[in-house]
Amino acid sequence: MPLASAREIERFTIKEQRPWQMRWEEDFLGVQARLRGACAELSGANVADISIAPCTSAALQCVAWGFPWQPGDEILLPQGEFPSNHLPWNSLASRGVVRRILPLWPGHKAGSLALGSTPPDTDSGPYEARIIQAIGPKTRMLALSWVRFQDGLKLDLQTLGLACEARGVHLIVDGIQAAGTSVLDLKGVSAFASGGQKGLLGPQGQGFLWTHPALRARLAPCGTWLAKAVRSFDSIDIGEDRDLLVEDGRRLEMGGPSLLGCSALCEAIRMLLKPGIARIERHIGRLQDRLLDGLQEKPLWAAEARRLLALKKAGRLGSLLSFHHSGIGLPNLESRLARSREHRITASLREGYLRIAFHGWHSLDDVDRTLAWLREG
Repeated sequence: MPLASAREIERFTIKEQRPWQMRWEEDFLGVQARLRGACAELSGANVADISIAPCTSAALQCVAWGFPWQPGDEILLPQGEFPSNHLPWNSLASRGVVRRILPLWPGHKAGSLALGSTPPDTDSGPYEARIIQAIGPKTRMLALSWVRFQDGLKLDLQTLGLACEARGVHLIVDGIQAAGTSVLDLKGVSAFASGGQKGLLGPQGQGFLWTHPALRARLAPCGTWLAKAVRSFDSIDIGEDRDLLVEDGRRLEMGGPSLLGCSALCEAIRMLLKPGIARIERHIGRLQDRLLDGLQEKPLWAAEARRLLALKKAGRLGSLLSFHHSGIGLPNLESRLARSREHRITASLREGYLRIAFHGWHSLDDVDRTLAWLREG
């Protein structure tokens, strides 16, 4: 979390301790409005299409549970999605909705079989064509991650979105692994959800949801009192004769959000917008090139470095570099991960992939320190 967010939390906490200083328009409604505005600028979207959400899971639940499903309808998901993007759809089985899982390349496995999976490469695509071919007459939604959490593969949202539009299918995107580090184009997308705690540099428990108006009109509202079409606290009427909700993204919000969380995430996004996401994305790419070029010199890492460089050149990577255990050895990855803190490095191991991510504040010195860590032994 950036210092600007920490300072904003401190400032707002002091005000919370003096509630007589809290103002309805500026401090309660205004904090939420400023976050929606920052999320809209980040997404290149209309602020009316932004909903404040606690996290990716909650945002996707809003879409999954609010859609007017019919028995036999189908939701299509790639294999190996993070639980945030498959558990909400699992709960629809009682309504007769079928969840269909699609492997993305030959030898693709996940979950308990993940260690036996082959990694994605430039020869195992085109991934989008495989997904589009799998869309059937009962498919109502395609839900997937823009950048996948374990293998780091980046999917082409525009190609998928245009194909979904042509088939009357809604494209629902889990964007948390790319938001804040990749430039977003929402053309063809119906919903985009992201928590704020990763590339957006915000606190855990605060995120946002973007919805296309055509999809939002079909979703059941969450019913929060803040979505009533009123202008001030004094004018709220709880009578049935005035039970009208606004038509914008607020109708999908789940009650009053954390004002501290909203303030912190808003400041974090504003900080990212100053240099711009495109500039951050280019900087990350240069750092990745330096790391992968350096690893090509080491026989243990050379094959994986070449695979990832090829994916990067093809536009298939976000900020996440996921080194597959094949050729390197899972024990080797585990032992390096155990020593990462000695080098002041935070990494993770997910389903046989060692994951390393850069952001805008990282420097070439950070890359060289990472190289030293991976090369040792």
